[in-house]
Amino acid sequence: MNNYISLFQGTKIGKLEIKNRFSMAPMGPFGFAGENGTFNQRGAEYYIERAKGGTGLIITGLCSVENEIEKIVRPSMPCPTINPTAFIMSTKEMTERIHAYNCKIFLQLTGGFGRAGLPNIIEKAVAPSEIENRWNPNLKHRELTRNEIQDYIKKFAQSAAIAKAAGFDGVEIHAVHEGYLIDQFTIGLYNKRNDEYGGNITGRLKFPVDIVKAIKKTCGEDFPVSLRYSLKSFIKGIRQGALPGEDFKELGRDTEEGIESAKILVEAGYDVLNVDAGTYDSWYWNHPPMYFNQGGIYLSFARILKKEVNVPIIAAGRMDDPEIATKAIEEGDCDIIGLGRPLLADPYLPKKIKEGKIHKIRPCLSCHEGCMGRIASGGALSCAVNPVCGREKSYGIVPASTNKEVMIIGGGISGMESARVCALRGHEVNLYEKTSQLGGHVIAGSMPSFKKNDNELLKWYERELKDLNVNIYFNTEVDIDFVKQEKPDVVIVSTGSTSINLDLPGIEKNNVISADNALLDISKIGNNVAIVGAGLVGCETALWLRQNNKKVTLIESTDKILSGGSNMPFMNYDMLKDLLNYNKVNIATSSIVSNISEEGIIVKTKCGEKTFNVDTIILSVGYKSDDSLYWKLDKLVDDIYLVGDAKNVKNIMYAIWDAYEITRNI
Repeated sequence: MNNYISLFQGTKIGKLEIKNRFSMAPMGPFGFAGENGTFNQRGAEYYIERAKGGTGLIITGLCSVENEIEKIVRPSMPCPTINPTAFIMSTKEMTERIHAYNCKIFLQLTGGFGRAGLPNIIEKAVAPSEIENRWNPNLKHRELTRNEIQDYIKKFAQSAAIAKAAGFDGVEIHAVHEGYLIDQFTIGLYNKRNDEYGGNITGRLKFPVDIVKAIKKTCGEDFPVSLRYSLKSFIKGIRQGALPGEDFKELGRDTEEGIESAKILVEAGYDVLNVDAGTYDSWYWNHPPMYFNQGGIYLSFARILKKEVNVPIIAAGRMDDPEIATKAIEEGDCDIIGLGRPLLADPYLPKKIKEGKIHKIRPCLSCHEGCMGRIASGGALSCAVNPVCGREKSYGIVPASTNKEVMIIGGGISGMESARVCALRGHEVNLYEKTSQLGGHVIAGSMPSFKKNDNELLKWYERELKDLNVNIYFNTEVDIDFVKQEKPDVVIVSTGSTSINLDLPGIEKNNVISADNALLDISKIGNNVAIVGAGLVGCETALWLRQNNKKVTLIESTDKILSGGSNMPFMNYDMLKDLLNYNKVNIATSSIVSNISEEGIIVKTKCGEKTFNVDTIILSVGYKSDDSLYWKLDKLVDDIYLVGDAKNVKNIMYAIWDAYEITRNI
């Protein structure tokens, strides 16, 4: 811990003492709200678990301050003003338990979504000025009246007073951030008002300024008020963000205006700035996918503000690397480290760093599958690699009533998760892998530098299985006779999937390889490459090859790459799509491969036949389940389960979640 001692020195926000430099970044508490606007027990346990794990300051996800002006579907998120008495009674127990761990907690308050609201959530569409919805241009938002703005300000003050009565140590205003309703007031691109809440920068900032003044008047000057603050918007067009390093004209808030705004807001009374960047038009900045390919994404913005304002700065943005975090604190780039998704993956991350057990930290993949992607599809907030997240009390691991001998066939992600959970529950576990390495398709998938956390997850599983004394047998292919000989009590078949091939003339040529083989050995790939199939694997392979200076053509039979984003979290889709374009990957949609010749690959397009002259052809048309062994064993073994890709080819999240569900009940 000595290397990271700076992370465990106390700090202050105003007069409030924080025990260390770790804060939990706010993430939407979807699934954690009751009908009457309170946090439910599931939400309480979720935050308490992070307090147990050593976090110094928890900032809850956004809570509405009202539900009449911009009415949203309930229960989407908590709202203190719906039933103040019920809110205080339910959350007071939560704050008391959190305080037992010497952890502080702020309630994050929001004015709502405005044009950024998902059409299926908002029932009344409002905005600073008349404008179309971010997601559905046909949905028009009306302009808020001045009286409604005043009502909002009163509700913020009332909500802060309720939070104080419930034992919260402060509040955070979800205001100049991410392009939500109040942030839309601060950005001239959206705010066309002619009254005192529009016009120049002073007018556009009046809403968040009036909010903090009202809270301070109601709750006292010493009650801390944090501001969630996006320094720069990265908007190059409506619904079009700018990539890191891209030369573009900023249509939103640029850095200069961001600095000026910060000074005005701090002068108004905000006690701490919780810094990031982006809006809903550049959404991948607020929710950075793995393609950012580095930690400390917002540190440059935090560094700027540290020089300009005299309040503490919180910086999140892939800050789970203790080396990066320590350097940021010691060099004065920020005062507090914000951890969002990393605390979903491992709520005990701070405690493990302090105890020198960094190797025990379960890594976040920056995949968004279990958190933002799940919320967007109507699910509750959770985590792809941590199925317990968001259901800590009801879904944990308990010892098995009867210890059994469990045979696991296949050492991919689902096989490793099955082995981990079975071992934790007290079963004797024997894991058989036909190759010399654990990991399955994730081994190849983790080769690009932007997928390094996938590789870290494999290493984490290997260490966990070793510590749990799981018996692992490599280079061992299991068949019916072997199972008969071993006579296990339980068999879990995790035999994964195989790459789908194409029945085409010339497919047998030496320059045709699968995406897995291409990722595992770049030396096999020429300088001019065609990738057949523009799904996630094909597109990520294309980006990786361009980053390695290969010329790449993506060939897709449908009219959209990545299925138009329908099968992946939007921010991932949006950034990957933009990166392919930015890196000049040639994309041929509505194109069907008909032949592979000596010259290259022949494709049928809407405009006729076309030949792409390439050195290497990579097939990335999907995977099919390898479940043959399961069906051979099904009638032989009474207690048998099929998990992972062998059951259904999906993604890492469902490989882990399905394995967890099965094995926690064996």
